[in-house]
Amino acid sequence: MKKFILTLLYFFLPVIILSIPIDFLLSNKLKELNNFAEGENLVWNDIYKGKIDDEIYIYGSSRAWVHIDPQILEEELGRTAYNFGVDGQNFYIQNLRNQELMTYNPKPKYIIYSLDVFTLGKSSGLYNDIQFLPYMLMNDNLYDYLSSYKGYSYFDYYLPMLRYVGKGEVIKKALIHSISWQTSKPVRVKGYKGQKKVWNDDLKKAIKKIDVFEIQTDTSLVEKFNLFLDECKINNIEVIFVYTPEYIEGQNFVANRNEIITLYEEIAKKHDILFLNYSDDEINVQKKYFYNASHLNKTGAELFTNKLIKDLIRTNTQTGIYNKGSL
Repeated sequence: MKKFILTLLYFFLPVIILSIPIDFLLSNKLKELNNFAEGENLVWNDIYKGKIDDEIYIYGSSRAWVHIDPQILEEELGRTAYNFGVDGQNFYIQNLRNQELMTYNPKPKYIIYSLDVFTLGKSSGLYNDIQFLPYMLMNDNLYDYLSSYKGYSYFDYYLPMLRYVGKGEVIKKALIHSISWQTSKPVRVKGYKGQKKVWNDDLKKAIKKIDVFEIQTDTSLVEKFNLFLDECKINNIEVIFVYTPEYIEGQNFVANRNEIITLYEEIAKKHDILFLNYSDDEINVQKKYFYNASHLNKTGAELFTNKLIKDLIRTNTQTGIYNKGSL
């Protein structure tokens, strides 16, 4: 038996040792790409390098990522801002990003939290999971959060190169980047990317499949969200809830949308949080500002960001967020 174990070690140890530098090089090349995983790597890079030192953090899903321009906030409010919206994820993964962010970077003064119907809903899977590949090795926090999803095993987090098995397209991207002298422009700036798109048929296709659907709220996620808000209060972080514009026909597509909004109102009241709800805003009936029922295009996002700024200034006595003259 001892001889068998020694034989295995003799065979696998050189493989493991060799895989460490290969893993390092491959992961670094993926981090360097300006368009990997919809640009999520650019945000993760800034987080893990400890490069964030902004006063306003913007949280949420893709509706945060494409709806709120941090540069416009900076220009008008006189406070630095960064958009941490993570595409296709509910609060569970949003909180993972928050945990990593707070571990490696200073705490903000404000968090603008972009809520949507899926924020506290049950998740069916891990969307865009390749974004975690360059950061997974020996990362206990990522393992703790992501191990409940299907796709990666325990050994993917602790054995070099194993998680890249079957990820041929990802490896190909890294290899092409390593031999190319050309670099593309970053797809996000401070986490934000305005979408130069026009209205598509996503909603029409969805309605053909199902007339309306209902979001199932995850009670454990609601509890975690409340704990997150408690932690923010302890750390003197002012949280502001925002429900950004949503095309009117898309609002009608979710059967229990009003119940979800009511839940957010109750949570806001419980934690004494300002809730800016744009469900009835005039933007919602103007298709020219959207590229689908849930997402504003670049023109709509810029219009909305300026509208949000006016409301933040209007409610300044409650939030204290507007203090341009002091900076």
